Parts: sequence; structure tokens; C-alpha cells
Amino acid sequence: MNQQTTKLLIVEDDARIAEPLVFGLEEEGFKVFHAANGHEGLSLARAEQPDLILLDVMLPGIDGFQLLRQIRKESSVPIIMLTARDQELDRVMGLESGADDYIVKPFSFRELLARVRATLRRVHMERNIQTEPEFITIGDVSLDVKGHLVRKKDQPVELTEKEFALLEALMKRAGQVVQRHTLLDLVWGEGWIGSPRTLDVHIHWLREKLEDDPSNPRLILTVRGYGYRFASADEVA
Repeated sequence: MNQQTTKLLIVEDDARIAEPLVFGLEEEGFKVFHAANGHEGLSLARAEQPDLILLDVMLPGIDGFQLLRQIRKESSVPIIMLTARDQELDRVMGLESGADDYIVKPFSFRELLARVRATLRRVHMERNIQTEPEFITIGDVSLDVKGHLVRKKDQPVELTEKEFALLEALMKRAGQVVQRHTLLDLVWGEGWIGSPRTLDVHIHWLREKLEDDPSNPRLILTVRGYGYRFASADEVA
């Protein structure tokens, strides 16, 4: 998603928090709207159709949970809750009411920015995947998404769950370079903690199973310093 056109709505009544957030996010290239109470937040959400909402829990008038439930009746816009509360029940209530993430005050701007970007990236990828085919064939490799099957030269290929997910992520974006962090988010999840080398090891295993010459791959290509890409159909025709 292009940050230059990405719209964020901040619903926060504390100006000491809202003003630095508005300034910082605008500096990062986002178009930012601010509401100081729930009623104004609901009006702006309807009028501006933001790409993501940062929603405080403790608001005058309509509180954050009420506003969240009302927005969810009308929109699937991603929402990150902001609150000084650090109780498990509050986090569960927010997430079960439809929040996408939850950040507890005080928080650093860098952490909030990372969560905003990760949420936008995940939603963007999910929307793209919804329109993609269930069967993908490139060269002599075919992938059946629903059937969870892979074939090479009409012969079944046994893949682990992570290998399949990685291959699916690459083949759905054939011809495009996919960044390392994007592949890690897609296959291992945004909250996964481990060595980034795990990705390289799984790429190696996929090449061993799918490439005619794993030492000279034609399908799964490395883009140094960036990530990987699966060759387009034209490249392997």
C-alpha cells in the first residue's frame, strides 16, 4: 500500500498524545485525521473512509469499545486500540469486539509505527490473495491451494506445511520480488521470533525438491539484499 495515499484516523481525546502522533505519522507520509471524541470519530470514519484507525479506549461520550462495535457494523477497516489499561480482560474485549491489534500506553512512536505498517501490510496481502486463483501452474510445477497439493512434471511432491506455505506465497506473486520480512510474516506469522536464516533453509529445501539443478535455480530466484521471487510463466516457458 502506498503510504502517500494511506489515510489514518486517530480517535484520541488527550492532545498530549494525539498531537505528536499526528505530526509523526504525517512526517512518515500518511494523511492523518484526528477526532477528540467518539461522536466525531464515528463521523470522520464514515466521511473519510480511512485505511486504518487508531482508537483510544477511554473517550468522552462514546467510549472506544462502543465506537469499535459501531464501526464494525459498517466497516472492516483495521483498528488498533490505544489504552492505558493493561488488563487481560480489556485486551480480550477489544480483540473479540473486532480490533486488529492492541497497544498499551505508554508506547514508543517507533513501536506504534511498526504495528501500523504491519497491520496495513497484512490487510493488503489478504485482500490481494482473495482475488488469486486456487490453481497455479508455472512451467512444470503446479500448486493446488485448496487441495494442498504440489506436482512437478505431473508427479506429486511431498512438502512440509511451511514449505507449502512458502511456495504458495511465492507462486501467487510469480515474477514479483517478495521481501524477506514479508515472507516471514506470511509463513511464520508477524509475532514469530526466530532466526531469519530459517527462511533461507526452507528456500534451500524447496529448491532441492523442485529445481532440476538446485545449485543453478531457474524457478526460485534470489534477489540479493532484498528477498526472493518465483520465476514468471514467460521466463520458464
